[in-house]
Amino acid sequence: MSNFEEKQKKTANRLGVPFEKLPRHIAIIMDGNGRWAQERNLPRIAGHQEGGKTVEKIVQHCVDFGIESLTLYSFSMENWRRPKLEVNSLMTIYSRYIVGTHQTLMKNNIKLIHLGRLEKLPENLQTELLETIALTANNAGMILALALNYSGRAELVDAMRKIAKKCEDGTLDINDISEKCISQHLYAPFFPEPDILIRTANEKRISNFLLWQISYTELYVTDVFWPDFAENDLEEAIKDYSKRTRRFGNINPEL
Repeated sequence: MSNFEEKQKKTANRLGVPFEKLPRHIAIIMDGNGRWAQERNLPRIAGHQEGGKTVEKIVQHCVDFGIESLTLYSFSMENWRRPKLEVNSLMTIYSRYIVGTHQTLMKNNIKLIHLGRLEKLPENLQTELLETIALTANNAGMILALALNYSGRAELVDAMRKIAKKCEDGTLDINDISEKCISQHLYAPFFPEPDILIRTANEKRISNFLLWQISYTELYVTDVFWPDFAENDLEEAIKDYSKRTRRFGNINPEL
């Protein structure tokens, strides 16, 4: 029995759900940091700082639960439209977070990957991100994907450009372009599609996140702001997911 399976079986028994009904890949749109702060008459950046603490806790819970992949929507390409002070503060938080998690990542055998475009991120953040990716490259535990300067549409554009270049130089025939081919040219072609997408703060939008990958992902929305999202909230999402019947377009899910 693998380390994943051992943890998954313990989680299934504790939550009272079938082992085979546990999600293996969880994606989260972390929303509500600013509103959490505003409700407490705090600056918005205080909400982001508290949200960073929640990230650390949820990552650890997912490791303990035996989750194989966790994708966090950290900063979208559209988020650059926010006030400059807030954006700069966020970049500082990301840099500190990435450096500060080295020990946790290595202790828990977590492999870090990045989804998005690196070039617009501050140079120091790019360096720290790439160094941490290299540091954890051989880890065989949970994969933690940070969608940082990410856009689902941009990911598809970048994939199409790669495919077009291969067609242009003759290494790919246009007739070989398929869904599998497109998937192989995304930011993380080896990455499984999410089983469940959790969105906090009661927002009911996809917000340009993993547009290709979530075609059959189960959606779960909670009104809890991200800084308040805790282990019991994650457990509730998993329990809810375990009750779903995933048909993938079939009438009979067994087919």
